[in-house]
This record gives sequence, C-alpha cells and structure tokens, in this order.
Amino acid sequence: MTKVGRVNALEAISHICPQSRKSPVTLENCRMLLKAQEPMLSGTDLLGQQLSRTVLKLPSVPREQPGKLQDHQHLPIDIQTSKLLDWLVDRRHCNLKWQSLVLTIREKINAAIQDMPESEEIAQLLSGSYIHYFHCLRIVDLLKGTEASTKNIFGRYSSQRMKASDWQEIVTLYEKDNTYLVELSSLLVRNVNYEIPSLKKQIAKCQQLQQEYSRKEEEGQAGAAEMREQFYHSCKQYGITGDNVRRELLALVKDLPSQLAEIGTGAQSLGEAIDLYQACVGFVCESPTEQVLPMLRYVQKRGNSTVYEWRTGTEPSVVERPCLEEPPEQLEEDAIDWGDFGAEAVSNTGISAEASGIDWGISLESESKDPGVEGIDWGDDAAALQITVLEAGTQAPEGVARGPDALTLLEYPETRNQFIDELMELEIFLSQRAVEMSEEADILSVSQFQLAPAILQGQTKEKMVTMVSTLQDLIGRLTSLQMQHLFMILASPRYVDRVTEFLQQKLKQSQLLALKKELMVQKQQEALQEQAALEPKLDLLLEKTKELQKLIEADISKRYSGRPVNLMGTSL
Repeated sequence: MTKVGRVNALEAISHICPQSRKSPVTLENCRMLLKAQEPMLSGTDLLGQQLSRTVLKLPSVPREQPGKLQDHQHLPIDIQTSKLLDWLVDRRHCNLKWQSLVLTIREKINAAIQDMPESEEIAQLLSGSYIHYFHCLRIVDLLKGTEASTKNIFGRYSSQRMKASDWQEIVTLYEKDNTYLVELSSLLVRNVNYEIPSLKKQIAKCQQLQQEYSRKEEEGQAGAAEMREQFYHSCKQYGITGDNVRRELLALVKDLPSQLAEIGTGAQSLGEAIDLYQACVGFVCESPTEQVLPMLRYVQKRGNSTVYEWRTGTEPSVVERPCLEEPPEQLEEDAIDWGDFGAEAVSNTGISAEASGIDWGISLESESKDPGVEGIDWGDDAAALQITVLEAGTQAPEGVARGPDALTLLEYPETRNQFIDELMELEIFLSQRAVEMSEEADILSVSQFQLAPAILQGQTKEKMVTMVSTLQDLIGRLTSLQMQHLFMILASPRYVDRVTEFLQQKLKQSQLLALKKELMVQKQQEALQEQAALEPKLDLLLEKTKELQKLIEADISKRYSGRPVNLMGTSL
C-alpha cells in the first residue's frame, strides 16, 4: 500500500474509533483498536471490515528512536548576510525602529568616553574602532576592577563612571529589544557590502595605476632615447656635434670654400676623360669644332675660381664676399653706417664725387662762388643727372667682385648645377663606354673604331672604371646631404635659424619625455605608498568583520538552542 493509502486508512480508523484520538495513531495502535472493535462491527459495515483487513495486513513500522527525533535540532541555520537585518526583524528579534535607539546610545557613548581612567586595554578598545555592545561589556568589567575602591556602604559605586547614567546604562539600552544584535548586524552588512569592496577597489586601482605608470615610464624613456638619437643622427648628417648648433653650422659655412676648392682640385685629374669625351663626340658627330663640357673644362684648368673671373675672363682685384657671421635678426649690427653725412651736409653742401661715389645732383646758387667747388661742373641737364645716378648705383667699380660675382663657381647655384650636370654627363659616357668595351666581341664594333682617334683606341676597361670612380666621388661629395645643407645656408642665412630650431626641437622633445618619465616614476611611488597605506586598513577591517560574524553567529545560535548558524555571502 502506498503512503497516501496508509494515511487515509489511519484517518478513517481515527474517525471510526473515537478513543483512538486520545493517543497517537500508529499502525500498532490501530491493530489493537481494531481487534477490540471487530466484534462490534456489523456485517453490513463493509467499510469497517475493509479497513480492518487493510490495516491488519499492513507491515509493522519500527518505532523511531528518541535520538533520531531530535536530529533536526542540530541542523544549521543558513542566513544570507544581505538579508540579515530583514531576517532579525521578521522573527521579532529586534524592533523595526532600532535606528533611533542606536542614536541615543551613540550619544551616551560619546559622553562617557570623555571621562575614562588610564588603562592600556581601555585605550586600545577606544582607539580607532567602532565601539559596540561587547566593547561596552568589556569596559564595564574593566571599570569594576579600577573603580572597586569607590563603592559606598550600600555596595554601590560612587564613581560617576559606574553609575547608571554611564556604561551600565549603555549596556542596558543595548540589551533592550536586542538593539546590540541589530547594530552588529548593520555593521557587518555595511562592511561586507560597502567598506571591504571599496578598499579592495582602491587597492586594485592603485595596482592598475602602478602598471599604467610603469608602462608610461618605459614609453617616456624609449621616446626620450629615440628623440635624442634622432637629434645626434641629424647633427651627424649636418657634420656637427650638437653642442652649439648655430655656431657649428656657421663654422661649417666658413669651411665650405676650402672643401669646394678641394673638389675643384680633384677635377684637375679629369683632363684625359674630357679629351676622350671630346674625341668621341668629334668622331661620332663629325663636328670636332664643337666644345663639350665647358664648365668642367674650365674648372679642370682654372680650378674653383670666382664667377667674376668666369664671366669676364680676368681675375678680380677685390672680392667682397657676403658675411654670414651676423645673425639676420640682429638689425642693429646690420644697420647702415651713415658716417658723418649729417655734419657734412650742414657745413658743406657741395659733396665731391670722389669722396662719396654718388652724384646727388644738388647745387645751390648761394654756394656757386665757393672756390672749393669751382673745379666741378655740376651741369643743368636733368637727364644727365639721372643717368649718372643709375650708373653709380648699379655698376660695381672695375676689378671689384661683389654679390654673385664674388662667389665661386661651385658656390653659385647656376654654375654649380651646370658643373654637376657635366660631371654626370661625363660619368654616363664613361660608364657606357666601359660596358661597350667589356662586350666588344663583334666584328662590327671593332671595325667602327679602326678609324677612331688614337685616344679612343688606346683606352682599356680598367682605365674607364677608374675614371668613373673618380667622377662618382666628386659627384657624391657635391650632392651629399651635408653639402646640400651648407649650400642652403649659403643661399639663405635664415636657413641657419630654421635648422637650429628644428634640431633644438628634437632635443626639447627628448628632455620633455625624460621629465615625463621622472613624473611617472614619482606617481608610481605615490600609488605604491597609497596601496601600502590601504592594505593594513583592509586587513584590520577583515579581522574586525570576521570577529563581528562570529559574535552574531554565536548570539543567534543561543536563541535557537545552540543550533549552528552560518552567515552566507560574506566571502572574507
């Protein structure tokens, strides 16, 4: 028979046999009652007979031991920590309006703290921790020992510390409606849900900041090293050390004429290559009178002379080269020196042409009789005066090289570009001729050069390669990056300022990144110190929270006959 059937049968028997209600209805009792009532059951009472047969056929159930009936008392009580306050209120362990009573207790505790005896344990209890019920109990016990001498003849304490208005009253208020239990539970919930996660989050944030600052420190160090390397690499390209960029660049420009003179000297060894190219052009084009490579031929014979000498064919007596030492922004040093022009104008308005070099075309009738100016014919023709001014202002004296004429052929952009073009032209010719000589195996090419000049027939491939190497060296020296920068400085003095600013910017960026690295190190130390200050607080809070958990579990366990209590969800 199923369990449901047995229960229904027992209920029916209890209904039929009223006397069975006085004792617990069990199968053994039912059998005894049915045997006693069986003669009284009529034959027509089929229900009673059926129940009798059913109950009598049921197997006997062993009687439960008394110890097993009490096993439920040892079952643990599991309480979710987040629901602990609601659990206490629902089971009438505390009052719903416990907060107001706690405020009153806190006020009394703050007042009682002001008058405490000197005790190391009491000072430890009162320092840096939230004073709760169990602290108050311990303080009362300690005060009983320290204030024992203050009892009067009636056995009561005469000390204000032990009167009812102080700690004993606080303990009494705590015990009213189990206020201490709900306060401890509130502290536990606050620590578990807010205080501990907040400290853990702050520590995790400090660790994250340390990693981030460490990464930025490495980036700053790498960036500073990279920018410093770029600075020195750029300085190396310019041919300077970087100690004083502007001064070193100007010093390089001073050395530029000597470097160009060496290149011009190196071009003197190209006479045979030029003659070879001239002979080949005359042989192939049948125009021996046409001159090739005029600039290169001139430099090969005369060296790196001035543009004035190249243009006029005569060497200048005076060369007035532009001065680059003065910075362009210093207008005071570049200002025009007027001399004593003002004084001379006041004392003597007749200015001699030999002294000034300029005919101003000014004459005064009041001074026409001055014997100092009788030998000068000022004239009255305005057109002649205008022509004289233009010629005096635009033409340099004979034999004086100034402006572009004072520059050398390799300094002046137009002649330098022509020189480089002719070098490349000659290099291409010699390179192609070397390739042809290495592949000169067919009869046609041999027969073509049978009538060529002796200079063409007497060349070898090795000689061609040597001349090509010389040309490539000259071209490389003229077109190097350092030489290009020097030419830019020579053409525009303000280029020195731009290059200086460009290089100094790299150095400043390197210094800024180095400062950023130091700042990241400092912030990393600050985050580490903050973490070191938070970790003891977290450890202390965890210890206090575990203590609260044990106190609450023990107190609730006493209220349920010692059943074990587990506060779930603390994760401490």
